[in-house]
Amino acid sequence: MTSPRIKRVIHLKNYRLMLRRLLIAIVLGIAAATVVWLFHQSMILLEWLLLDSREGSLVQAAVNLPPWRRFLTPALGGLVAGTVLWLFQKYQHQRPAAPTDYMEAIDAGDGRLDVQASLIKSLASLIVVASGSAIGREGAMVLLAALFASVFARMFTPEKEWRIWVACGAAAGMASAYHAPLAGSLFIAEILFGTLMLASLGPVVIAAVSALLMTNLLHGGQSPLYEALPLSPPFPVQYLLMALLGIVAGVCGPVFLALLRFSSQGFRHLRLSPPLQLALGGAVVGALSLLFPQVWGNGYSVVQSLISAPPAALLILAILICKLLAILASSGSGAPGGVFTPTLFIGAALGSLLGQVLSQWPYLGEHTPLLMALTGMSTLLAATTHAPIMSALMVCEMTGEYTLLPGLLLSCVLATTLSRWLRAGSVYQQR
Repeated sequence: MTSPRIKRVIHLKNYRLMLRRLLIAIVLGIAAATVVWLFHQSMILLEWLLLDSREGSLVQAAVNLPPWRRFLTPALGGLVAGTVLWLFQKYQHQRPAAPTDYMEAIDAGDGRLDVQASLIKSLASLIVVASGSAIGREGAMVLLAALFASVFARMFTPEKEWRIWVACGAAAGMASAYHAPLAGSLFIAEILFGTLMLASLGPVVIAAVSALLMTNLLHGGQSPLYEALPLSPPFPVQYLLMALLGIVAGVCGPVFLALLRFSSQGFRHLRLSPPLQLALGGAVVGALSLLFPQVWGNGYSVVQSLISAPPAALLILAILICKLLAILASSGSGAPGGVFTPTLFIGAALGSLLGQVLSQWPYLGEHTPLLMALTGMSTLLAATTHAPIMSALMVCEMTGEYTLLPGLLLSCVLATTLSRWLRAGSVYQQR
């Protein structure tokens, strides 16, 4: 039988361990928010230098440019970014000892990330994003947050904890980039299910919440990522519509992943050098932007317009087709970045299209297009990531529409189930 003295010693040891983990999680959360903010400021500075734009909107910058610059800028950005990557690969003396993918570092590695390669990859991402490539900037933000956590962990913590702290950094980076701390935490829990024990989720949540608080401080206030009209709780017929969209997204998700894979294979078959390959991808984006400037960037500003003042259905369809082609060109050419936010755009556009068609029946509710746009964002994200809880909660956190959570959970589970049946791998398993 354990003596009271030994019990007190064990209790004190556990208390110190919890306090230590709490402090490290807070430090990583604050650092992740700062890194994300610095990347965003760097992007704004580069947009000002390249595009003479101070508005922080790539779409508006594209509108203000003459057609010839709108066409050339993404191509030149891809050429420069590709050259940076190519020169680094050519003159690197040895193969990287660690990955530059934080998912791989957490799931299959020991938590180490290659510092130089990750920084170069992030620099290339900054260049292509600021020059209009239709790729997500958040991928580089999360990578840099995870990289800081990896370096910090290797310096100050034992090796057995490295993966936990990199997970904290990634979740905090995601929370800061999307203003969604709970979804950022669940992103790690759902995507990497089985690699992190439930006890490890506590530091991840603390890091994510700390990142959001620091983000609010840096931005001078608290606000959702997307501004949307507050919606009432859905009534039964609207639940059926949300479930229907979940089924549609469950089919569209695997199709989108197949298109991404096909595009990547197509660019590889061209056997171009990285500079020319990224330049070609940028040229496709530039050419499409002559028709619709909205194809520039990760789709954030277009999503905002879809949930605040959506254009006519035919215009949404045309923008969706062109934007999808731009995303495929950017991702397929190897432009460093993520497809998380572009996926949100595609889902919002699909939902808004269906919502405008359904809005012809007044008894479905006057805000049906907005309801379906938000549902589309959530369900397509679930269909591509196979993370239904994270996807539903993320849209609620990004917009403040928590009344939709039950319906979003239902539709996201349907989307994920159907998507898994049609295609076993998620977007993170096909890279």
